[in-house]
Amino acid sequence: MLRKGLCGRKIFHDGAGLFAAQGCSYRGSMWLQAPVPAIINCLFISLYSYPDNPPRKADSMPRKLLDIPQFTQLPAPVYFRHDEFVADTHSAVHCHAWGQLNYSAHGVMHLDVAGQRFLSPPQYAVWVPPDTAHGCYNPQAIVYRSIYLDRSLCTALPQQPCSLMISDILKAILGDFARRDLKVAEDERDQRLVQVLLDQLLLAPTQACYLPFAHSDGLRQVLDGLGAEPGDNRPLADWAARVHVSERTLARQFLRELGISFGEWRLRLRFLRAIEALEAGLPIQAIAFDLGYSSASAFIAMFQRQAQCTPEQYRRQARAGR
Repeated sequence: MLRKGLCGRKIFHDGAGLFAAQGCSYRGSMWLQAPVPAIINCLFISLYSYPDNPPRKADSMPRKLLDIPQFTQLPAPVYFRHDEFVADTHSAVHCHAWGQLNYSAHGVMHLDVAGQRFLSPPQYAVWVPPDTAHGCYNPQAIVYRSIYLDRSLCTALPQQPCSLMISDILKAILGDFARRDLKVAEDERDQRLVQVLLDQLLLAPTQACYLPFAHSDGLRQVLDGLGAEPGDNRPLADWAARVHVSERTLARQFLRELGISFGEWRLRLRFLRAIEALEAGLPIQAIAFDLGYSSASAFIAMFQRQAQCTPEQYRRQARAGR
């Protein structure tokens, strides 16, 4: 039965799960081949996902430069921006005197903030403090929401770039303002909603980065391998042997350098890739197999735990939001 993989790999499935990816580890006998554009697209995403591999595109496929609002000062202490970015768009690196919350209502947002790479799913926003250089690249289309905050409103917010968990209340307010294309709250009702939004930002749990990246060579090799093959189900011990350390040493490296375990990092990577694959319109069963799940139901259970909705519900919401 034909399956088109996210990375365009030849994959084998015998009813029990994903077993093989050509060029990684052969464990099967019935193969599939995705079209070349899918391979190129996945390789490009994987290259961009790691700090040592900047994005590259052929000259025949130039990236579209996004317009950045040109303010010398904000029109109001709290200013809202709503947009939809098509795939393969980017912004120039820039900074400004106000803080900025960057949020993707649908799709995975890729930002480089002060030299640190951020990839955030729709449950998280990326906070950029005032006077911090940042830029973005969108390999897939995203539904974008942003809040610009006057410097005076940023003192109680984190002073370093980070990810903020977005509450349902905050999502609802941003969604309402986007539907009405409200950029500045002028009437009393909307001003009250803005105050609720600011309170929600102050209460939002923070983390350094949803999917942190490694600096040490050995750990970076492991992350590069997982990024190139998110469906690889090899245990930590196998990865440790690959970089010539003990399993316990590698486990400690994950916790010390990334702040999360090997299993959690791989889970987050798969969740981000799943979002991009859903946005690209790939079948759920094909996504499940390509991400290493033995069945579509196992993949759906993982996605629902992460997103609080099923993959199909997420896809419908994404279409409705555009």
